[in-house]
Amino acid sequence: MNSKITKSTMLVALLGLSSQLFAQETPTTTSRFGKQSLRTWSVGAHGGILSQNTFLGGQSVKAREFKSIGYGAFVKKQILPALGLQADFLRGEVKTLNTTSTIEQVNSINWSGSLTAVLNIANFSLNTENAVLIPYVKAGAGYMSSDSQVGTVQSFTDREGWFIPTGVGFKLGVSKGINLDFGYDINFIKSSPTVKSVYNESRFSYAHAGLEFALGNKENSQLQNYSAIADLRKQSAEESAELRRALSTAEQNAARDREQYAKDLADDDNDGVANKFDKCPGTPSGTVVDGSGCPLAAPKTIIKETTVITEADRKVVKDAISNLEFDLGKSTIRSKSYASLNRVAGLLVEKNFSLKLAGHTDNTGGRELNLRLSKERAESVKAYLVSQGANASRIEATGYGPDQPISTNKTAAGRQENRRVEFTLY
Repeated sequence: MNSKITKSTMLVALLGLSSQLFAQETPTTTSRFGKQSLRTWSVGAHGGILSQNTFLGGQSVKAREFKSIGYGAFVKKQILPALGLQADFLRGEVKTLNTTSTIEQVNSINWSGSLTAVLNIANFSLNTENAVLIPYVKAGAGYMSSDSQVGTVQSFTDREGWFIPTGVGFKLGVSKGINLDFGYDINFIKSSPTVKSVYNESRFSYAHAGLEFALGNKENSQLQNYSAIADLRKQSAEESAELRRALSTAEQNAARDREQYAKDLADDDNDGVANKFDKCPGTPSGTVVDGSGCPLAAPKTIIKETTVITEADRKVVKDAISNLEFDLGKSTIRSKSYASLNRVAGLLVEKNFSLKLAGHTDNTGGRELNLRLSKERAESVKAYLVSQGANASRIEATGYGPDQPISTNKTAAGRQENRRVEFTLY
């Protein structure tokens, strides 16, 4: 009765593991670039030589290894890249001769089933798809049924008992879904004294070779073949390629910006207004224009006079400099600066002063971008003053970029002082 309960329990455990083969979901492994699906279930078949003698010593019987053939199959669930759970099934015959070499003893393994944990010691791989070499060790527990016959005398039949399977081996990855499996197992018989007595030193070995087939999507690799080092190497190569593409795009954008900068800030008709702000390109030489580059309705005769700049005039300009603000990274003047700029425009109209506008930046970013931004900001101030009635021919707008700092660029306060537009009356 106990024997039947034990056998039933063992079979239920093994079948319970294999019954999930077609109900499982393929897990994913996360890397720096996302998730990749990996196959975790596999099946295999193997065949080899059974022997009463083992590498542990005790070569006390004359084993007939080449007549002692074993064969079996297994179902495996890979839990981690280095750890799997395997259900093994084995049949075969173990043949020996007695000391006089005349009588043959045959121990038949009618069936055996075991559940073992398989630990991958290493993964020698150059990619994450196929493992070149995976050495492993395994151990677990099993249950077996055995017959024994000495010569023509049947010692017993269908005797059952527990055994402990242990083993070492290695696998060779030949494709994404196929591995060659080579192993050497030693099985220790732990129960049924009758069975133990017919096996030399209560153990037998099994040297075998076989094939393992991964289940699931053929495009996905096996979890046990996954190599973190190989994956890092692959992802680093992809990251380097992406960086090279980004650098190439940045160089193309910089070349385009340089070309556009030269085009925008040129003054093809020499009227004092850059092409970007010139709404009337191609005006004749000597034409008096407004801040947008269009001819004034009634050209004025400009008479140079000696002017006296007072402290009050300088204060108007100083207030305009202090209150001048632009949108971040742009040449758009903020509305809070209009009041002080209006006073500067009134001063230019009233006293017919000339004004030099010099745009400056800190050294943050590329020099060519800063040159363009400083020039555009000076031109924006000029355009605004002209829109308030100032004479465009008496206003000069120049951009110096980061070339003329008045403070250090190593601190935030210093960089703030360097981002400015200077007003010079004359």
